[in-house]
Amino acid sequence: MNSLVRIFILGIMVVLTACASGQPEITAPSRTLEPTLPTREVQTPTLKPSPVDSETPIAVLEAADLLDQLLSDDQEGKDNALQQIIDTKDVRFIAVMIELMRAAQIGIIPLSDYPATLETLETLSSQRLGRDWPAWVEWYGKSEYAPPPGFTSWKGRLLSRIDPRFAGFLQEEHTSRIRVEEIQWGGVLVDGIPALDNPEMIPGDQADYLDGIEPVFGIVINGDARAYPLRIMDWHEMVNDVVGGVPVSLAYCTLCGAGIAFDGRAPDGNSYTFGSSGFLYRSNKLMYDRETNTLWNQLTGEPVLGELADEDIHLSILPVVLTSWSDWLAQHPDTKVLSLDTGYERPYELGAAYGDYFSDDDTMFPVWQRSNELPDKSRVYALYLDGVPKAYALQRLVDEQVVNDTLGETPIVLVAQRGTVLVDGFNQRAGSVTYESGGEVRVFERGVHSFSAGHQPGSLIDEQGNSWQVSEEKIIGPEGEFAGRVNGHLAYWFGWYAFFPNTLVYK
Repeated sequence: MNSLVRIFILGIMVVLTACASGQPEITAPSRTLEPTLPTREVQTPTLKPSPVDSETPIAVLEAADLLDQLLSDDQEGKDNALQQIIDTKDVRFIAVMIELMRAAQIGIIPLSDYPATLETLETLSSQRLGRDWPAWVEWYGKSEYAPPPGFTSWKGRLLSRIDPRFAGFLQEEHTSRIRVEEIQWGGVLVDGIPALDNPEMIPGDQADYLDGIEPVFGIVINGDARAYPLRIMDWHEMVNDVVGGVPVSLAYCTLCGAGIAFDGRAPDGNSYTFGSSGFLYRSNKLMYDRETNTLWNQLTGEPVLGELADEDIHLSILPVVLTSWSDWLAQHPDTKVLSLDTGYERPYELGAAYGDYFSDDDTMFPVWQRSNELPDKSRVYALYLDGVPKAYALQRLVDEQVVNDTLGETPIVLVAQRGTVLVDGFNQRAGSVTYESGGEVRVFERGVHSFSAGHQPGSLIDEQGNSWQVSEEKIIGPEGEFAGRVNGHLAYWFGWYAFFPNTLVYK
């Protein structure tokens, strides 16, 4: 579906309506896409001071006053502020103009402000990108500009017109590991895509609502097997659960195709639970912890803006696979699975929430750091080991079934013996949809061994012809010897590359 058409269909309905239960009424996850007007170590650029083409750049206090005027209802004051910014050629205000341009497009400031804002933006930047907001975002992302002092809190005040809680995330006094200019509103309120907290689980043999071929996330910890169907996860994107006695946050970014299980017990000795902030960064979900209101990068498990952002904290990744329900149930007949009784009214059907996005080659939000080495939305299995990121095309893994490799200083074996999971579903916006949701991949240390596929899925043959068995935690040899699991996750190629542009790619 054309992205401009999709934005008109989705709108901003989640901001405006509430159902009788007090939960936001969502007929589909609402994501702002393009202009509504017709026409681990996160690798970010080294930021340098903005060049200011004036001998008298705007001073700190004066810049703060101009920012205030730009959010006021005083039209004359706004016009004077824009003229002063143009006169001083202070390019730090490019970021401000891009924010105001978008705010006018989505209706949180008067549309009448739009022409003057765009004229100021084009004058400061010497670019002629017109009303194409994604093009402006991607152009700015490649630049080394920085915003004026006070920008973070100002942006929080601007976006608080959508949800007052946004201002709490964006505060000037907070440490930020990321470029605040690149934070985008994702089309929903804080927790507008509500997390499931310690949800009801039912025995697998009672899950009559599930089809055998449909995708689930599977987790096993300390013998406790649990399945989280994507027909439910698409609507919630976050589960805070306890699996095998371990607090787990299963964070699912639908836009970048990554479902990652994090250990909620952080290295600082505290445990954290998470919700959806409503913000994105390079089309990746920014989650927030409920304990400190800090924003976290969903792809890396690191705090990026807020009270914890200057702490050396990195959540540990736990084992998770994406597989079909029938394959998961066959491997784990004692598994528990999410109940449909979540406490929310949603059409929990395959493809209902994002089937149009999953089945389309286009991305929904602008991302400036891309690579054409693989198609944007091709699935990869992503690993970060010994400080080295590497992406393995899922289809390549499925074709080879067993891949012996070395990442960093660690010999590993990747096992993908059960193919990919295909979905035939129905989407509220696009109708019938078909898409690949991923595939079952596990990775283990292999030591001195080299493996090939056994006669059955879940069995490996080493270089001496001995049979090894695959379990969730390890591979087990004929004499009881074993090798432990290495945890990674699936993602769209563009989502992984946006944060790891120096990633290796398996050939």
